[in-house]
Amino acid sequence: MKIIAIVNQKGGVGKTTTAINVAACLAEEGQETLLIDGDPQANATSGLGIDKRGVKKSIYELLLEEASLEDVLIPTDIDWLDLIPSSPNLIGAEVELVNVLSRETRLKKALEKMKDVYKFVILDCPPSLGLLTINSLTAAESILIPIQCEYYALEGLGQLIHTVELVKRSLNPGLQIEGVVLTMADMRVNLAEQVIGEVRKFFKEKVYQTIIPRNVKLSESPGFGKPIILYDRASRGAEAYINLTREILKKTN
Repeated sequence: MKIIAIVNQKGGVGKTTTAINVAACLAEEGQETLLIDGDPQANATSGLGIDKRGVKKSIYELLLEEASLEDVLIPTDIDWLDLIPSSPNLIGAEVELVNVLSRETRLKKALEKMKDVYKFVILDCPPSLGLLTINSLTAAESILIPIQCEYYALEGLGQLIHTVELVKRSLNPGLQIEGVVLTMADMRVNLAEQVIGEVRKFFKEKVYQTIIPRNVKLSESPGFGKPIILYDRASRGAEAYINLTREILKKTN
């Protein structure tokens, strides 16, 4: 089982879009996949057509050990893809866990029993470096960093890399950078080319060849509760996420 955390403390860079669509494309490739929504906004949950207001048990109960992994799993409309949903209750988890022993390893502990069930686990992290993200980094084998092709794209990444190094030293020595994906690229604008050059210079071979374009269909699909391959498979966004997923699989194999 390969566990990949999709993380960037900046908001609006395409984390959830990437989590939903990579998970869906992995499942379509015949890989048993689990998507975990670790963000209190629960956008990965609603983006797969699940009403977050109707979720009875979520990652919140899992982290507080009030429910088992089996209790919180939800099947999706895509074969081979399951979901652990989030809910607004998750906002309080960091406070409730603050004095709990081994609070950083709650998610890792919960996932251990599933190592023979799934080929991939995709973790959608919140836009922060708090306890929820630390739980994901501790459970993960690697991280995937979405970077938006805009001004200040690399701003704050030093803090993220520092946090990853701290987690490696104290909680998860095997944690690696899986890759960096460039998102929301408008290739008609010179700035996009400049950002792509800067990111490739900084992360070198870790940057995927596939670049996710700005795409109306990608923006629309969460509102319909569907990943892009179900919403509009012929779109440029769908083609990009299919290609990105195949790059991830090629590296894994």
